[in-house]
Amino acid sequence: MVVLPYTVAFLLLSCLQTVKIANSQSFLGINYGQVADNLPPPSSNAKLLQSTSIQKVRLYGSDPAIIKALANTGIGIVIGTANGDIPGLASDSNFTKSWINKNVLPFYPASNIILITVGNEVMTSNDQNLMNKLLPAMQNVQNALNDASLGGKIKVSTVHSMGVLKQSEPPSSGSFDPSYGDLMKGLLEFNSANGSPFAINTYPYFAYRSDTRPEILAFCLFQPNAGRMDGNTKIKYMNMFDAQVDAVYSALNSMGFKNVEIVVAETGWPFKGDDNDVGPSIENAKAYNGNLIAHLRSMVGTPLMPGKSVDTYLFALYDEDLKPGPGSERSPGIFKTDLTMVYDVGLSTSNQSPAASPQSSPTTTNTTNSTTTTTTTTSTTTSNNNSSTSTSTSTGTGTSTSTGTGTNTVTINISSSSDINKVYLIKIFNLGLLYGFTRLSLICLFFYYLQT
Repeated sequence: MVVLPYTVAFLLLSCLQTVKIANSQSFLGINYGQVADNLPPPSSNAKLLQSTSIQKVRLYGSDPAIIKALANTGIGIVIGTANGDIPGLASDSNFTKSWINKNVLPFYPASNIILITVGNEVMTSNDQNLMNKLLPAMQNVQNALNDASLGGKIKVSTVHSMGVLKQSEPPSSGSFDPSYGDLMKGLLEFNSANGSPFAINTYPYFAYRSDTRPEILAFCLFQPNAGRMDGNTKIKYMNMFDAQVDAVYSALNSMGFKNVEIVVAETGWPFKGDDNDVGPSIENAKAYNGNLIAHLRSMVGTPLMPGKSVDTYLFALYDEDLKPGPGSERSPGIFKTDLTMVYDVGLSTSNQSPAASPQSSPTTTNTTNSTTTTTTTTSTTTSNNNSSTSTSTSTGTGTSTSTGTGTNTVTINISSSSDINKVYLIKIFNLGLLYGFTRLSLICLFFYYLQT
């Protein structure tokens, strides 16, 4: 009975930790591109982020003013090296050390830098020199962090496009393009050895651009649809996001790296574009981002990775008016540069309920010009990169028949209303759990003091 008070304390702490984890939204991040001339000052950005449930922000560079403004906010910061820096980082350890000394050490730990991304979509850039030097650059950045005693505190990775996959449909057959061969294997070995994530840009929006049927739009927007059956697993997928993420998981698993964490470095939907485009609209952008956030908050996970939400960085915080390419490339912002919302997806901490389902059917006409592609499974767009543009390819899975009402069919049906219910049920469950543990602890303490 001597250890009883310690047992009670352990139960209470465990319960509180459970509630904390359940209510945490550490999986929710946002991209902050800076290809614009009308952005708010860094201090305003920091205040805006603190007023939301966003817990992480990804920069495409390492702007010292932004990093400094985020000091003591607790917000996780992802900083990046430009593609053009990769040759120097790969060949010159002194250059790498200087980069860390300039962009990390003056700010950490007050500014919570959690990840350094070396380049953006290098493997699909068709630049063989950059591709060959990517892993040595990452290794040198890791070594420089180790030398600064930050090796276990700040992770190092790179960001890929969905174009690194050769196959993505069905999700269980996801596999990497074999042309990347040992290069991809080396990157995955690095991720595994250093506990760093496999970061990838997933865009259901691009998949819809390849196939603009209404049922594809509903599948991409997390709205009611017939779903797609994976004939191998007999799992019915109800949204494109889960299908893309699970295809990446399957690709990692096929190479023996299923334990490498997946991070969605970019995903989003533009709210406007050029006159001849199909897809971008306020309604569709709100539906995608709002339903995605609700899906993440539900903690349902994906069919192949259930029970947890992958870290996901929304694209993007603001529009970028100087970005080249079609109008949709300049119109991904969830917030305006005057710090008001373009549309409400429930990010404000004063209004934590997930965004409601769109009031009407998906909008299939409106806005964005796009670079048209001729492939059936991929579509091409310009990706956000501070130093250069690169090709981003998404999994535009074709029509998959939903024939498997047969044995062991698992249906994951995520709609906005069901996700809202799950969020509230989780909160109620945890409050009940806390209440129950508290009562149990008090009873234990009562009997303990009766015997002493």
